[in-house]
Amino acid sequence: MGMIIDGKAISQAVKDEVRAEVAELETKFGRKPCLCVIIVGENPASQVYVRNKVKAAEYTGMGSRLIALPAEVSEEELLAQIAALNEDAGVDGILVQLPLPKHIDEEKVIDAISPAKDVDGFHASNVAGLWLGKDCIVPCTPAGIMRLIDSTGVDLCGKTAVVVGRSNIVGKPVAKLLLDRNATMTIAHSRTADLGAVTRQADVLVVAVGKAGLVTGDMVKPGAVVIDVGMNRDSAGRLCGDVDFTSCADVAGWITPVPGGVGPMTIAMLMKNTIRCYLQRIQ
Repeated sequence: MGMIIDGKAISQAVKDEVRAEVAELETKFGRKPCLCVIIVGENPASQVYVRNKVKAAEYTGMGSRLIALPAEVSEEELLAQIAALNEDAGVDGILVQLPLPKHIDEEKVIDAISPAKDVDGFHASNVAGLWLGKDCIVPCTPAGIMRLIDSTGVDLCGKTAVVVGRSNIVGKPVAKLLLDRNATMTIAHSRTADLGAVTRQADVLVVAVGKAGLVTGDMVKPGAVVIDVGMNRDSAGRLCGDVDFTSCADVAGWITPVPGGVGPMTIAMLMKNTIRCYLQRIQ
């Protein structure tokens, strides 16, 4: 049985680190970091995510603002709200919860956020910075995945890493982060021919395609680190990942559960990104 990578415990440790940083920064600079979260409409899942983000910010002691806008708000009104926050010296990080109503262009909204306050790391300037190896804000989920991998003590240098999934939010950026740590990278996806032949080569396997149980134990290299980013519902309505946990746990050396693996890390790293935005602006 592989060792379980406890995302809840690791995320708590990250939030405790941020809590200590916030206290020091307020003493040093006379102001707390501040995160502003915008939610549009009443999507139930989005409301849960936003509550958890605000709760985490409050736990760390940083300032937090929640702006709730009706679903029928115009794109122009939302962009005007973002423009005002860009100019607000008391706000260090801006996050617009996705998805947005269909009448609003998500790409336009993301591009409207100042790169210096882009705590999600989605702005084109931060995406370019990541791929060019420049100092930038790294997307929260990929950053959290790297923290989980580091918790195993596995040295990535020279290891074979496979990322299954090619999204701009997880697959592509985590592949770049692994490459930066001198892993030999392969990006696969749901249309990869003989996916198992590719995944069985991986010393580190990250799966992020949104397809329940896609990766089974016979597709995992013995002793591998397996990171499951998926968040799905099985036939009984239970949360499950893209990895068949039972069969893969018998083969893997380390494995994340769903829930309790990658999910908590995303919010923890959002707190870290808020600190980083604050420091870049105040120093």
